[in-house]
Amino acid sequence: MVEVHLWSGLKRLTDGEITVAVEAATVGEMLDALTRAHPGLAPVIEVGVSAAIDGEIVNGRHVAIPPGAEVFLLQRLKGG
Repeated sequence: MVEVHLWSGLKRLTDGEITVAVEAATVGEMLDALTRAHPGLAPVIEVGVSAAIDGEIVNGRHVAIPPGAEVFLLQRLKGG
């Protein structure tokens, strides 16, 4: 089980929850599980989000989520 911390603007899509627990071993599985559990998140995730695991922003759906990791879903970070 992975506890995913969401940014406050998503609470309206998760029945007021700011932390959502899902079964996932990778970032991709986590994103898929979030959209299954809370379909309102699908458009946000499809546009693009970033994930941070234990304080490090990771890239790619294949990235493993270690047991007990602190996971945050973030608005897509864009460089310039």
